[in-house]
Amino acid sequence: MAPNSRIARRALLGGVGAAAYSGAAYWSITERIMRAEVPLYSETVAFSGGGARELVPVGHLDRVVPGTRVLAGRPQSSLLVEEELAWLEECAPWVRRRLDGGDDVLRSALLDLRVLSDGLPVSVAGWTDRWRYAWPRDVSFASAALARCGHAEQAARQLGFLQRVQREDGWFEARYNISTGRRPDRRVPQLDGSGWAAWSAGQVATAAPDRATELLTPLRPMLVRCARRLLASIDAQTALPPPSSDYWELVETTLTLGTAAAVLAGLRSVTQVLPLVGEMAMADRTRRASDLLARQVRTQFGPMGYPRLLGGSAADAAVTFLVAPIGPTTADIEVMSAVDRAQTSMMRPAGGLAPGAEWKNDGVSWTPQTALFASAWAATGYEGKAEPLLEWLGAHRTDAGSFPEKVLHDGRPAAVAPLAWTAALVVIARHEQVRAA
Repeated sequence: MAPNSRIARRALLGGVGAAAYSGAAYWSITERIMRAEVPLYSETVAFSGGGARELVPVGHLDRVVPGTRVLAGRPQSSLLVEEELAWLEECAPWVRRRLDGGDDVLRSALLDLRVLSDGLPVSVAGWTDRWRYAWPRDVSFASAALARCGHAEQAARQLGFLQRVQREDGWFEARYNISTGRRPDRRVPQLDGSGWAAWSAGQVATAAPDRATELLTPLRPMLVRCARRLLASIDAQTALPPPSSDYWELVETTLTLGTAAAVLAGLRSVTQVLPLVGEMAMADRTRRASDLLARQVRTQFGPMGYPRLLGGSAADAAVTFLVAPIGPTTADIEVMSAVDRAQTSMMRPAGGLAPGAEWKNDGVSWTPQTALFASAWAATGYEGKAEPLLEWLGAHRTDAGSFPEKVLHDGRPAAVAPLAWTAALVVIARHEQVRAA
């Protein structure tokens, strides 16, 4: 073989070797990305006495009274367990029937919800430091769940906090320090907060119809501000709201379904509750706006299967906002088909769902998004689709029984536990199942 040929061959083999090494490195990195490792921050959070609560470290179940959110071995442990049982006993009859029948998934959700809200100025997303804040969305879902399970006064108090922190122009910050009522960082305000607060007020009214006027009249200022903000958000030319951060908490330059659908849910719900607080004329305006926006969402998002971004194609969990329990119970077949396709496109290895089809490919399931689909299927009568998701959520709790924020590729719970949004959605889904039975 000529020298030049040997050199060429050596270079080629070197290139192949480099390519093989590069390829191996690529697949190694890809494998790590697809199998992200996120620690579990705690088993649960539990009451310790005097209104205080503590995170329970992973692997230390001995610190909790079994089946409770109460720390063991404390002077007030017995009293705290009795208070917990009394709170459960005060729940609505449907809850007691389910608990008497051994519904441990519902029990866990209720206890998680209580430990993240009871005795606090408002419910927090989680007890781990970076989650110990009040997101208007999470507060709204906690209020809805509390109302459904029979604790209407606690539900109204959640909305009372939102009324105190709401800006005069109707905007809400992305999240709040529960002690100061101020935003803890520079995250931008989110339009969906006004939609969620209004939607939650509608949930309270529906759950406690005999007391709706009594519970919501003190919240009239918030409801009026929400209505004005939502009305003002509808562009005269496009009949759509502007881009805004949604539950992904990104700065958006394109309108997302998460914002459009939350504004629509808010307009529909505030139309329901405004007459209860003496605002009939404004209710007429919000009704017309909701009809207009509903047509635009169907026209602008519908042809592409209700994707995350206006003009996009990738599915998003926000499609569940268009059907009950957030949207109407009589969703058309096109929307339900979009919900079904979205779930398929967002499936993760462990069996849960990602927030969207374009979410990073890390193998992680998110429990609130999985619970959104469970509640949507339950509220629209698809029990065969709702129950497997609820069973999956129940099977992937921490050893202490709390719902984590995330589940890794191999089924291990990860990140924050408990998470209020997931707990609230599980309660809502269970209630929808009972109503449909």
